[in-house]
Amino acid sequence: MTVTLLPAATTQAQITPAASLASTLKAAHWRQRVLLICAPTATDAQLLKQRALLQTARAGLTERNLLVRELPWASLPEADRNYLRQLGGSPDSFRVLLIGKDGGVKRRDTEPVTPAALFATIDGMPMRRQEMKRVK
Repeated sequence: MTVTLLPAATTQAQITPAASLASTLKAAHWRQRVLLICAPTATDAQLLKQRALLQTARAGLTERNLLVRELPWASLPEADRNYLRQLGGSPDSFRVLLIGKDGGVKRRDTEPVTPAALFATIDGMPMRRQEMKRVK
């Protein structure tokens, strides 16, 4: 009989579930903007396209305090599915939801959104304009 020991970090990651969507949004409230990328599966073509678009804009995401969370419906717990439905998500279609620091939905898209369009929305928000003034 062979026993394979896993490093503690690996074991912990396997037995600790990801934070619920509600707790993620609660923790981000007034601290971060959140981009929720919802798709039927983790291999959805639109999800993969959105991921590729955002890969090119990491500095802009960081500058705008944007937490990106991919949410494939096929692997979500029921509580997260219900929460997403309340936000306007649907299990059979692609959605991108931008949540502001105040917790409100600021943008909804049914197709992958370019970083430029996303940043234009964020940069037009009053809180973001205040942040940009403080940096100058």
